[in-house]
Amino acid sequence: MDTITLISGGRLARLAGWAQRHRWLAVALWALVLLAVTFTSRLTGSAFHDDKAPPPPPPGTESQQVVDLLKNTAQSGATAQIVLKAEPGLATQRAAVDEVLGNVRLQPHVRAVTGPFETLSPEGRIGYATVTFDAASADLPYDDIVKFAAAAKQAGPVEVALAGDPIERISKGGGPAEGVGLLGALVVLVFLFRSLLAAGLPVITAVFAVGSTLGAITIVSHYVDIASYTSPLMMLVGFGVGVDYALLIFSRYRGEILDGHDRDTAARRALDTAGRSVLFAGTTVIIALLGLLALGLGGLQGVALAVALTVLMTMLASVTLLPALLSLFGKRLERGIRKHAIKREHGKAWRRLADGVQRRPLAPLAIGLIVLVGLAIPAGGMRLGFADSSTDPVGSTTRKAYDLMAEGFGPGFSGPLAVVTEDGDPVALQQRLASTPGIARALPPKGPTVLAFPTTSPQDGATAELVTRLRTEVLPSLPGRYLVGGSVAAATDFADAVADRLPLFVLVVVGLSALLLMVVFRSVLIPLKAALLNLLSIGASLGVMTLVFGDGWFGAQPGPIEAFVPVMIFAIVFGLSMDYEVFLVSRMHEEWRRTGDTRLAVREGLAATGGVITAAGAIMVLVFGAFLLDPSRMLTQFGLGLAVAVLLDALVIRCLLVPAIMRLLGARAWWLPNWLDRRLPHVALEP
Repeated sequence: MDTITLISGGRLARLAGWAQRHRWLAVALWALVLLAVTFTSRLTGSAFHDDKAPPPPPPGTESQQVVDLLKNTAQSGATAQIVLKAEPGLATQRAAVDEVLGNVRLQPHVRAVTGPFETLSPEGRIGYATVTFDAASADLPYDDIVKFAAAAKQAGPVEVALAGDPIERISKGGGPAEGVGLLGALVVLVFLFRSLLAAGLPVITAVFAVGSTLGAITIVSHYVDIASYTSPLMMLVGFGVGVDYALLIFSRYRGEILDGHDRDTAARRALDTAGRSVLFAGTTVIIALLGLLALGLGGLQGVALAVALTVLMTMLASVTLLPALLSLFGKRLERGIRKHAIKREHGKAWRRLADGVQRRPLAPLAIGLIVLVGLAIPAGGMRLGFADSSTDPVGSTTRKAYDLMAEGFGPGFSGPLAVVTEDGDPVALQQRLASTPGIARALPPKGPTVLAFPTTSPQDGATAELVTRLRTEVLPSLPGRYLVGGSVAAATDFADAVADRLPLFVLVVVGLSALLLMVVFRSVLIPLKAALLNLLSIGASLGVMTLVFGDGWFGAQPGPIEAFVPVMIFAIVFGLSMDYEVFLVSRMHEEWRRTGDTRLAVREGLAATGGVITAAGAIMVLVFGAFLLDPSRMLTQFGLGLAVAVLLDALVIRCLLVPAIMRLLGARAWWLPNWLDRRLPHVALEP
């Protein structure tokens, strides 16, 4: 409970007072942190993992045991493939191919080049050369990879495409997602506040917080395993949360100004009310993210810590940098707020909505539940896996290489299974694999290892079923012990590990979040309601993801959902949902404590927060939805899942379900057994 006590006793009001009195110092400190971290990160560079392969298999799984067995024989350097095609056969262009491969051998860090005439397709039109480098992909200079790619493509009449981890590094194109999302957020804020200055303060706060965290994560990547997709993901969450938190505080500040308070008092009261809600909501987001550690999946731990740090920095910026900015621009802001004071009448519409919902609460409750449950049903058919080059954008060299390899050697050629025996007969293993349905070809053994190529692509569900069948039916019939590894097996093991440990993760996150809500609102039913509704909104967002990316709706390429995306979305969305829950219910609680009238509390709570919650939801939807423009399939899945969850949470849950349920519960909503009340600490969001 130590973290929660930070939001008690008016400390935020005192913090706001300090930031106001030392406004230039507060801004200077944030600017200094941003510049120092950015400069240091530029000097050190990044050490993110750029591999396209799945995260390391969970410890103890078969695929991880295969990795351990083959570690001593594996090549230490990165590899890339040059895929070539010529009509009527590649041999007719031997001179051109030899010339380009000779040029490739002269490129920096190239250690060896083998093929392609030893690795021709059956009809002889397609072949591939394997290029081995003298360093891992992350250690190769970017410019040298570009030079290698340029040299490899100079093959005259021969069609050329490139694949491999080094090529993935230079093929990743950053989309306009971050800029589009921030621009959309600024437009919503200008429309809400009728002032470019007022709209810019939440955006500036978010930029300072996210920029500082991004530099820090870049430096930390040298010491902690952090995936390359962490940076855009933390920007995705950081910009949405940062603008959101600053908006909630600024909205309360505006309300205090219109209630007749002076600027300094308004800022202190805003921090002492909305600021507490922000810190509480941010704490639940961090708890949810750190709950990923309970899964014990090393590939997610770095991501969880990075995004949690981003949320922490946005919280700090909202309660320190924002009050300083409010003090610096206070006069101009106050003039604009009072000039557009008539806009405060928007609360009338929310009062009418609250009254309408409370008159017949069962109808909106039924409609909302039907929408959420209906959208959540497809999530039951979600198939987890990992993207490969087959999901890259059409026209990219990696996608072209995948298509050529599939055309020449079969769809399963890019995802071979590595079957290793510790004490069995490798020749008998190769013969059994070659005769197994679902396997197109099994190569002669190399030591204890046999490579088997499935008849289906790595993204096909039949390939994952083949892995399971080999482990449970085919291989146990052979004498000795056999292990199945490879990228498809690793993806299967990772997905199975996530599914097995998900109940513990959900229990930890939901349990701790419900306990925090119980402490704050002194209620048993409100935490239960919040947990159930949050789970429904997450299920609905996963259902929409399954329809779009799993079934191929709206032109998306069908395939598996990235195995760690649902878990990350659960952690992020469950925490973010608490933002609106806390902001809305705390205002209802404030009115109920003042009047004791539950209907009035619901109406005035929605009237005071409905517009802000809708605007905040619109901002998050724009920021998250902008990542649908990103070329990365994984980030588009994140963007869609988060955007749908926030949209449903802001509109369906907060505007319909919460008022209806609060009306049906009445005074029972605030019930807490006396014995439990005596044992729980007292922490109030309202002063």
